[in-house]
Amino acid sequence: MSLFSWLSAWCVAALLDYWLGDPHHWPHPVRWMGNLVNLLQRAVRHVCHSPMALRWGGGVMWLVVVAVTGGVSWGVLVLAERVHPLLGWVVNTWMIFTLLAGRCLAESAGEVEQALRKGDLPLSREKLSWIVGRDTSQLQPPQITRAVVETVAENSVDGVIAPLFFLMLGGAPLAMAYKAVNTLDSMVGYKNARYKDIGLVSARMDDVANYLPARIGWLLLSAAARLCQFNGLSALRIGWRDRKQHSSPNCAWSEGAVAGALGVRLGGPNNYFGERVEKPWIGENLREITPDDIPASVRMLMVASGLALVLFALIRIVFTLTV
Repeated sequence: MSLFSWLSAWCVAALLDYWLGDPHHWPHPVRWMGNLVNLLQRAVRHVCHSPMALRWGGGVMWLVVVAVTGGVSWGVLVLAERVHPLLGWVVNTWMIFTLLAGRCLAESAGEVEQALRKGDLPLSREKLSWIVGRDTSQLQPPQITRAVVETVAENSVDGVIAPLFFLMLGGAPLAMAYKAVNTLDSMVGYKNARYKDIGLVSARMDDVANYLPARIGWLLLSAAARLCQFNGLSALRIGWRDRKQHSSPNCAWSEGAVAGALGVRLGGPNNYFGERVEKPWIGENLREITPDDIPASVRMLMVASGLALVLFALIRIVFTLTV
């Protein structure tokens, strides 16, 4: 695929994500990945019963899902290009479009914000439960708002920056393989009794995959904060200072940047699957968090996404022209 073809595919896919998001009635690879994970998880649990066996089985499940996703994506793309270069471009653009989740994340956050502004606490809890893994049934408005801002901050990496990073490195097939890694973590990468063994490999490999994107995301979100007229220096400082204030080696980078930019505190204890999880605070409690912080975090997400697209495209162009 020529330099112009893949660059135009990147740009068109980003515009499609910005305009359309993730229409519910359209086919989506992540749903297919989820179906495969569920199928293999049932098979592993049927065969493996001890903690060690579940860990080995979970490792095999991870390998199969990632290999199948990357391999099928590569095969479909190659086949489409052999049929006709235009078809190859269309398939490549569609794959990239499905990898990006900026608009979908912004819309989901906006739905919670609207419910909060209307004073509809049950609806805001329900909408929040669709995008977070914690128990939302008892959350109050400040806790709901904090959860939304945290989700936007964390998923700015998972949903946009990391896919673009792997797209730069290996095109749509590698980015699809990353999406499979991320999907596995979101489905089985928990530390509770049900998933701690079967999801161990999925959780660890997601940490590895997001190691560089999370740190790049911290820089991009800090730059985005400055461009959005928030506190960019505080975003850099808090992101660095509180980078270890999370059980994940990656999540606190982006959450710290957003918390610092807005002057609020994120993190803290939450309930997951009926279990109380004590988490440290991220940021400084300079003021109370409000629903206005939700669209503010979304603006930073969108600007950081644009910066990531430009940065990674430029790196790919320079590499292509100099090799």
